[in-house]
Amino acid sequence: MGFLIVFLGGGLGAALRHGVNISVARLIGTAFPYATMIENVSGSLAMGILAAYFAFKGDASQHWRLFMTTGILGGYTTFSAYSLDVVLLYERGEMGMAALYAAASVLLSIAGLFAGLALVRNFS
Repeated sequence: MGFLIVFLGGGLGAALRHGVNISVARLIGTAFPYATMIENVSGSLAMGILAAYFAFKGDASQHWRLFMTTGILGGYTTFSAYSLDVVLLYERGEMGMAALYAAASVLLSIAGLFAGLALVRNFS
C-alpha cells in the first residue's frame, strides 16, 4: 500500500513541478534556472513545515506522511529530502557530517551528471 501512496503522490508532485516550470518560463524566461530554484526552495520550506508538524503534532498517519513527503515533495523536488537530511545531521550536533554530506551530495551529483554525459558522448 505504501508504494501505491508514494506513486500517487509522486505523480502529483511531478505534475506540480511541470506546472511551475511552464509558468516560470512564461513569466520570467529561461535564461537562468529560476523554476528549479523556486522548486528547491519552496519544496524545502514545505518539507520543514511538514517535518515540524509531524514531529510536534504527531497526529498524521504513516500513509499521510508518505504521501506528502516521499510522494508529493519527492516528485516535486528531491532537494527537500536532501535539505532535511542536512538539517537533521546538524540538529544532532554532527556539524562535520552535515557539511560533508551537503558538499559531497552536490559535488558527486554534478560529477555523476558529467560522467553520464561523457559515457553517452563516448559511446554514441
